[in-house]
Amino acid sequence: MTNKSSRFKEVSNVIHEVVERIGNDKENLLEVLTELEDFPDGLSNKNLFQASRILGIPESQAYGVKSFYSMFGTDPRGNILRVCDGPVCWLKRATEGYENSSDVLASAKTKVPENWVVERTSCLGLCDQAPAVLANMEQAGPTTIDEIADACQGWNGVPRDYSNPRDGEVRVMLEQTGKLDPDDIQTALKAGAYKGLAAALKLLPSEVIDIVEASELQGRGGAGFPVGRKWRFVLLAKQFPKYMIANADESEPLIFKDRILMDSNPHQLLEGMAIGGYACGANEGFIYIRGEYEKQALRLERAISQAETLGWLGENIQASGFSFKIHIHRGAGAYICGEETALIESMEGLRGTKTARPPYPPTFGFRGRSTAVNNVESFSAIPKVLSNGVAWWKNLSKYSIPGTKIYMVLGHVKKPGLFEAPFGITLRQIIEDFGGGLLDGSSFKFALTGGAAGTFVDSSKLDVPLDFSSSQKGISLGAGAFLICDERVKPIALLRELLHFFAVESCGKCTPCRVGTWRAYELLKLMAAGDLSRNYLDELKAISRNLELASFCGLGQSVSIPINSALALYEMELAEKGR
Repeated sequence: MTNKSSRFKEVSNVIHEVVERIGNDKENLLEVLTELEDFPDGLSNKNLFQASRILGIPESQAYGVKSFYSMFGTDPRGNILRVCDGPVCWLKRATEGYENSSDVLASAKTKVPENWVVERTSCLGLCDQAPAVLANMEQAGPTTIDEIADACQGWNGVPRDYSNPRDGEVRVMLEQTGKLDPDDIQTALKAGAYKGLAAALKLLPSEVIDIVEASELQGRGGAGFPVGRKWRFVLLAKQFPKYMIANADESEPLIFKDRILMDSNPHQLLEGMAIGGYACGANEGFIYIRGEYEKQALRLERAISQAETLGWLGENIQASGFSFKIHIHRGAGAYICGEETALIESMEGLRGTKTARPPYPPTFGFRGRSTAVNNVESFSAIPKVLSNGVAWWKNLSKYSIPGTKIYMVLGHVKKPGLFEAPFGITLRQIIEDFGGGLLDGSSFKFALTGGAAGTFVDSSKLDVPLDFSSSQKGISLGAGAFLICDERVKPIALLRELLHFFAVESCGKCTPCRVGTWRAYELLKLMAAGDLSRNYLDELKAISRNLELASFCGLGQSVSIPINSALALYEMELAEKGR
């Protein structure tokens, strides 16, 4: 019998050409695997062996990466229609819903052309277009059952238009939305693009950080860590080279603001990264963007090319002596890669699992070097601060936190979508002033606030001012997402959908999350179906406690937040019914 080594002795010229074109470096493994999926035999063991041999990595590493990311399959699949089953799409009947209705996922299998495969997928970052699908790499939504076949033929649905501000908005990062051509740098330059970078290049790097610190800009990814403080850590690091990374792995349900920012004004993000690179002493930056955002990745690549042509990125920017190169790094489907250390692992061609902190990325990050990882919204605010000044930034808000924040409101409101406003607004204002009020015939039941790992709240929290510390009062701001639910939705049913997401997206590194999320999901399916055993409730509380105390990373730990807050509402509901 022919042994394995002799079977694979010859390296395929075609695969060799793919690797050489993309870059013969293990950091490019995800991109190589993405291209190999289009081969007739897909990501077969033979192709994995050949690719890993060229890249100089163990075959086990290539197999481990392939099996980790949800966008990679085992067998050749051809055309793929991915139907989102995230909580917002569930609410819009993408899957078996909270009311008796046909669901898109079940019906899609009878609607797609013969050469298409239908798969469920976790949140696509298209929550404002729910129910959403991804036809190969084309984003589409809202999608009805009758429009599935159209999506397979290139129909993209009707995306929401954010050109016109809502009453009460204070637009900074969204100021140019709908006013410029995102694929034409000239329109961006006419609107003031790169003025912030020009201002920064006239200052010392430490002076730029002084301005960012004085602005009190907090990270917009959800944690609210001061941006200037993080940048100063990187500036003071003695090791070189240093790196800037924009976290565009926007894969948490309810959140889609970064997609809108990249789609409407990509140069704003690039400029913010270049300012950060100058301030921190970095000459290279990366945008880690989720694999499902191919449209946005291509837009960013065009913007980078245009900025380099006009001397706003690349070598010797505007004859300043400062050089800064930005690269796009695509993910392949993994919620955990929104966590900065998992993101860095993924960028290095590995499974996207969290590493221990300390050390933190500002001291030991990408390639073991000092690295600043910031959210897309955080970077997008920087050019405005540099071009308009700290006083202007602080005057935007009468609240204790300066500047503005981008919010997302979804669910049973008349005007779902996205808007920008200062901190300190309340959930009542989000619903009534910015969301247009509840749907006709609806009454407020509860809201999920902050994102998938946020808090369930009832009407008692409607008037709490929102900021990064409001979670201490029982209502989360997080990344700024709010799902409004009327009396038709049971908190325990929505929690079930959230736990399904957390279970399928667990990286599997630690037992509390890997096992606990699945067991919690199983219990919630029983409870939502009407099995009201007290033992289930007690077990669910114990699982939540274990997740909080023993999970390896903050993503596993934070699963306890929606569980605990939803159970509080659930128990109140049972008490009202006398059970």
